[in-house]
Parts: sequence; C-alpha cells; structure tokens
Amino acid sequence: MKWNLEWLRTFKAIYETGTLTAAAQELFISQPGVSLHLNSLEAYTGYKLFERTAKKMTPTEKGKILYNFVVAPLEKLERGEKHFHKRSQQERNTISVGMCFETFQYTLEKYIPTLPFNLIIKFGEYPQMLQDLDNGLLDLIITPHKGTQQNIEYKNFAKERIVLVTGAHTDTTQLGLHLEKNRMKEAVHLLKQGLWYSTSADMGHLLNFWKKHFKEHPDFSPNYIVPNISSIIRCLSEGDGFSVVPDFLCKEAVRTGKIKVVWEGNMPLENTLYFGTRKKTIYQQEVEVLEKLLMEEWGSK
Repeated sequence: MKWNLEWLRTFKAIYETGTLTAAAQELFISQPGVSLHLNSLEAYTGYKLFERTAKKMTPTEKGKILYNFVVAPLEKLERGEKHFHKRSQQERNTISVGMCFETFQYTLEKYIPTLPFNLIIKFGEYPQMLQDLDNGLLDLIITPHKGTQQNIEYKNFAKERIVLVTGAHTDTTQLGLHLEKNRMKEAVHLLKQGLWYSTSADMGHLLNFWKKHFKEHPDFSPNYIVPNISSIIRCLSEGDGFSVVPDFLCKEAVRTGKIKVVWEGNMPLENTLYFGTRKKTIYQQEVEVLEKLLMEEWGSK
C-alpha cells in the first residue's frame, strides 16, 4: 500500500488553514472527506499528526516534520500543474458522475463524444454514491434517495413510475381481468405462478411495488437475477415472465413492442429523481451542462 497524493494535499491544507472546515473549503470537498483523508494518512504513517481541539488543529512534532518534507514537493507540483495548464489551450476538466447503468445507457451515453470535458461514470448503490459525493470522489449523482449529509444539495428534475411488465406475447387476459375488477388475491395467485426477473441492484422496486399494491410482503424470490434492466427486457422479449421496473427505462422497449406494461397500479408508485451535488464545487459549469442534457432527455421520452 502506498500513500495517496490527495492525503498529502489535504494534510497540507489542514496544516496551513488550521481547521478541518477551512481545509474543506479550500479543497472544495466535504469536512468528512477531509477527516477521511487525514485518518487514512495517520493510519498509514502510524503517527498522530495533529492535536485536535474544538477550534484548531495543532500539528504534532511528527506533523511538523512531515509538513517540512512534503510542502516543497507539493508546491512544486502545484506550480507544474499551473504551468502545463497555461500551455495547454484546450485543457479539459475531468468530473465524475454516479448513476445507474440504465440511466447512463438511455440518456447520457450518446452525448459522450460531444462533451467539452472529460467524464468518468461510476455505477453502484445509492448509499455509496452519496458517500462518494460527500467525500469528493464524485461531482454529480442521480438518485431517488436523499441523504443526510449537510454538504450535499438536491434538485428534483423528474419522476419515474414503477410498473409491472411482461413479454409482448405473454397472455395476460385473465390477470388483466382480475386487476381490473380489483380481485387482488386472484391476481397475486397468478403472478406467483409466473417466472420473475430482477436485478441485484433494484430488488427494492419489487418489494415496494408489491407492498403498496397488494398490501403484503412478497413471499417469493425472483427466478432470475440478471445484471441490469436491459437484460430483463431482452429476456422478457424472448419469452414469458414478469418484472417490476421504472417506466422511463422501458418506454422504448414498450414502444417497439418488445415488452408490454401489464399494470401501473390503481395509485401508481412514483419516485422523484434528484441531481445531487456538493454545495461548493469548482465544476459548476460542467455539472450544469450535464443537468441540462439529462433534463432535456427525460422530457423527450
């Protein structure tokens, strides 16, 4: 294991500003992110580098020694960064964005070659995305869940409706009648006899849909756990089965006749989608470009 350059930059900022809050503001990351970097550096070196008080971070002797070792090289690197930045007239910023795979595939992917900046896309669970955003590892996320981090702000931009879908050639006549007549016990019985698809990342869609519309916890497990919703659509288009998915991510497949929506529920289940960003970011222009593209894409579907 080697130490991380960002740990040293954070250490230098704490040393020079005197507080975690001021260091966070200087580096444009969250205070928990600053603490994480410092804790990692202290764990790596095996030394306590600051005495922590309510108002100030006072460097220890080991902290002073480390600062004297790293300050000149870090400043040299910063000067080099500015030097090469000036020499490169087309210097491109790099931002990192977290979203689910399907959202990227159906909205942002086609715009990648036109973006005037570098982009890193990360897929993962929403709690981890929120943590990575707060810690400065991501610059923008798309999420249906708000966190409690004070450094993150949210902007709602769309809604997704969670719907029950099946293959286009699946006979759902009897099921449709039960649902239309509100015979939920009979509908549940038929649904449980079918094959079910889900993804490991979105088991919550099935759970929430079932509990809202059938007033019970689903007492069965999906037959097939596949990588993503695109896989579900391909599987359903070739045979029978059911799944519960966001309508936005399957509209094209429904339009082209690959699958069909069986039921949206008497009172549809909807999620609000949010852009999540840190309150202070040096990449505000790039973030706004992406937000505009995504809102336009959602509005066109």
